Amino acid sequence: MFLDEVVVEVESGKGGDGAASFHREKHVPRGGPNGADGGRGGDVILIADPHKRTLIDFNYIRVFKAEDGVKAVSNKNGRDGEDLELRVPVGTQVFDDETGDLLADLSAPGLRAVVCRGGKGGYGNLHYVSSVRQVPRFAQLGAPSEALKLRLELKLLADVGLVGLPNAGKSTLIAAISAAKPKIGNYPFTTIEPNLGVVSVRDTSFVVADMPGLIEGASEGVGLGHQFLRHIERTRVLVHLVEVMPMDQSDPEENFRIVEDELTRYSPEVAAKPRIVALTKVELVDEETTQLYAEALAQSGMKVFPISAVTGQGIPPLLDHVAGMLAELEPIELVPVVQLAPTMPADLWNVLVVPDGFELVGKRLERMVAMTNMESEEAVTYLHRRLTRMGVIERLRELGAEEGDNVYCLHHVFSFVDEL
Repeated sequence: MFLDEVVVEVESGKGGDGAASFHREKHVPRGGPNGADGGRGGDVILIADPHKRTLIDFNYIRVFKAEDGVKAVSNKNGRDGEDLELRVPVGTQVFDDETGDLLADLSAPGLRAVVCRGGKGGYGNLHYVSSVRQVPRFAQLGAPSEALKLRLELKLLADVGLVGLPNAGKSTLIAAISAAKPKIGNYPFTTIEPNLGVVSVRDTSFVVADMPGLIEGASEGVGLGHQFLRHIERTRVLVHLVEVMPMDQSDPEENFRIVEDELTRYSPEVAAKPRIVALTKVELVDEETTQLYAEALAQSGMKVFPISAVTGQGIPPLLDHVAGMLAELEPIELVPVVQLAPTMPADLWNVLVVPDGFELVGKRLERMVAMTNMESEEAVTYLHRRLTRMGVIERLRELGAEEGDNVYCLHHVFSFVDEL
């Protein structure tokens, strides 16, 4: 089974909580804070694996979570959570399913993309010891995890793509020129998934992809073509296979037009790719008919090669020409990993006026609140001081906040207290 698109949910590990503890030693009369830090949560990492061919592994399990960091115990730091590594085929694009943004393009073996970062471990109370705070009785909670719904799309990486209507002879040709063993049959849509084959020509080789047959309307989602048209985008050369049949059974010129129109409608970039025409199954007609159609199709400006995958006629010149085209073309430059910047940088924050109060937004602010133990009065007081130093309290005053007004952040509700 070939699977080239799937939606999965991923979540990194939460950071472990810090410890609030005090050491008691026989010869240390006053003791002191010794709470250690919690462990970091595990990341979710996608890795391009050349041994993976499809996304079938994600068809059975759609939810993935990395390990949480371990809570610190007294003076012992918590263990970091294990990273979760998910292996995907080379050529996989990673999208945010909710926004549609491209997060990563894993177009080369071994490329890695961290899609969800594990939460930072919370500080123990030892971290908060200072000249003015000698006995802190609070510790920091671990940072929350990150969660995303991702859409994974696979685009095959091949040098040459074979396109054409169903039964044009694509599977037969790739079986004849490579070691690929595609399913071959005399009925529509024999090929329902792309097949890859490696072709050797003299001192070079290239990868050929046999694409499912296109039909009229494929660019609008009709038939199987639209599902696999994306795979054509990364090929360097297209070979358009046109079946030549007796005149009373088929019209090669009309068949040629249908496929060319669908390529143009799908993408101007695809339509601009270098391509040649292979007039297939010439063993079924006489030489005069073959020559007639070859001349007609040549008017498109493309070079035409009459071939027979059954007898081998015309195949060596076709492959020689394709190899020459590839040698002259520049390799497709793919951006290995695209990591989009967040809409709001992590160090920026804002205060919004909402109908029943005010809301604090910003990744840094939200993380500070999430990592505060709200059951500890000392921890909440420390949070208030940090917000004051950042200018958040002053901003609330500027917006007209009064004593007792609601201030929201994440799922917490605070009452505004103006120390002035």
